[in-house]
Amino acid sequence: MIANQIGYYSLTLGLIFSITIIPILVKNYNQHTQIIDKRIFSISFFQFFFVMVSFLGLIFSFINSDFSNETVYNNSHTTKPLLYKISGTWGNHEGSLLLCLLVLVLFILLFLITSKKEPKKYRISTLLFQEIIIIGFFLFLLLTSNPFNHLFPVPNEGLGLNPILQDPILAIHPPILYLGYIGSSIIFSSSIAAIIQNYVNSQWAANLKNWIIISWVFLTIGIVLGSIWAYYELGWGGFWFWDPVENISLMPWLCLTALLHSIIVLEKRSLLGTWSLVLSISCFTLSMCGTFLVRSGILNSVHTFANDPKRGIFILIFLFILILISLIVFFVFHKDNQKSERFNFLNKETSILINNFFVMYFLSVVLIGTVYPIFLEVITGEKISVGPPFYNKLIIPFLILFLIIMSIIPNLSWFSFKNRINKIKLIIIFIISLLITFFILNSFGKTNLINTVLIFAAFYLFFITLKDLFIKKFSNFSQKISHFGFSVLILSILLNNFFSTEINTNLRIGEKFNFDNGSIMLQKIETNKVDNYQSIVGFFKVEDKNKKLVSLKPELRIYDQPQTITSEADISSTIFSDNFLVFNVLKNDGFYNVRYQIKPFMIWIWISVILISFGGLISLKKKNV
Repeated sequence: MIANQIGYYSLTLGLIFSITIIPILVKNYNQHTQIIDKRIFSISFFQFFFVMVSFLGLIFSFINSDFSNETVYNNSHTTKPLLYKISGTWGNHEGSLLLCLLVLVLFILLFLITSKKEPKKYRISTLLFQEIIIIGFFLFLLLTSNPFNHLFPVPNEGLGLNPILQDPILAIHPPILYLGYIGSSIIFSSSIAAIIQNYVNSQWAANLKNWIIISWVFLTIGIVLGSIWAYYELGWGGFWFWDPVENISLMPWLCLTALLHSIIVLEKRSLLGTWSLVLSISCFTLSMCGTFLVRSGILNSVHTFANDPKRGIFILIFLFILILISLIVFFVFHKDNQKSERFNFLNKETSILINNFFVMYFLSVVLIGTVYPIFLEVITGEKISVGPPFYNKLIIPFLILFLIIMSIIPNLSWFSFKNRINKIKLIIIFIISLLITFFILNSFGKTNLINTVLIFAAFYLFFITLKDLFIKKFSNFSQKISHFGFSVLILSILLNNFFSTEINTNLRIGEKFNFDNGSIMLQKIETNKVDNYQSIVGFFKVEDKNKKLVSLKPELRIYDQPQTITSEADISSTIFSDNFLVFNVLKNDGFYNVRYQIKPFMIWIWISVILISFGGLISLKKKNV
């Protein structure tokens, strides 16, 4: 109870310090001195300190099962393991918002430390807009989502955390994802400040690039962790399901990807300044829109844990204010002072611009697929769901063009050279990619025009990026490793989608089911009591066409509080494919539903994201990427 009170009063004190810093910034806008700079830093530090104390107070309440706290009561239980008591702090609406606020005040401290050499007015302007965002989050928490609401009488037991969230990956997935989202707030504030101060130049781009990379890397890692969790926890047997909240994370990632490439052009060539500003504002806007859609309860998703319309209205108003401010600043203060330069179709900048247009098209498709069902329900009352067929029809044709342009345009300049060796290399890569494509598709009997072109373009991009990786490998290595990782990602996804196999059957203990390439046998069932759930483990033997045996032990978990049944898949991974098996109890006496999948190249999807993120991380230590 004491931790609960300390947390609330610390949060209130943090708000007071945030409000205090605003008049200091405004008053000293034209008289910025070192003394004022230290004062601003001191106030920002206390702002961070009190939010940190508040967050630690909430963690302490969860660890000690303090059910006088409404947030703890709704999301914890005495039998819950310690790890999930701690992760339960941010595994709910109130706690997650408090963590977001903590990251916001931490990032403003980091900005103060890293921006000392930047123009003073630009620096103050950035701080001013960032503090407006911070105050908005403070008010959101205290007025609509207080994590320290008191319950009386105090319940003896809590309602427990959603069982599907009780997972090691889910313990770290939200914080990493929030680091990506919050990074976009600094990008937004810096862009608004740069417009006002007419500071949109190569120097600004060089300083902003690190914040973009930080946000992009954390968002990338956060998305892939969520994807891995969904793969083995939800039992769907895939890595992406076009779930609305998955889409909400994907949209700012696509926007950040486009922004990262355009900001590099701005840094190197002083081009695409206006485009970079639009993308900077859009990234944060998409993050806030995602927050509104999730917190309002409008979206139906496996991720949704907030369902209070008041919260959605608050965020909607706050979002409207931020967008209005950004539009006014952009149209009133923006001056395009960049040099006009004719683009050569054969240069790198052109390929970046074209690829950015493709990325924004993909973003638009995802946005329409996510929000269209909402508007349709509001207007007509009709409820629809938008799934893979919608995205496949709109994305795949343009994905083909995107892959071709991404692999060919950066190398078109080679044909302007007299070096015949370079031309021969490209022709050899072309032939090898074509031969491999026909061999694979013929082997699996899936030869059609779309499959052929997609797989060929993916292989061609793979070999092109592989070649670039080993030619002058210490030149732009971070960029090359990220692009190579992207080519591996695309190729792995396509091979996985085209060549996955699924077997559905019902088995009794001791029965075997034979299929074209092997068999599945249910050997036995074991039941055990583990922590806060009952475990039902199925022991299966899977035999492939080469008589190779694989033992798989999928699990059903029956949780006590809340009373929920979850399916835990068992996965046997090799370098080439995953053996994925999940089962459920049927109403028919003695029967179990079994779903077995062979998922080619799954591990390469995860490896590719590691390569992409690694490229981004090492670029932080370089002046140029």
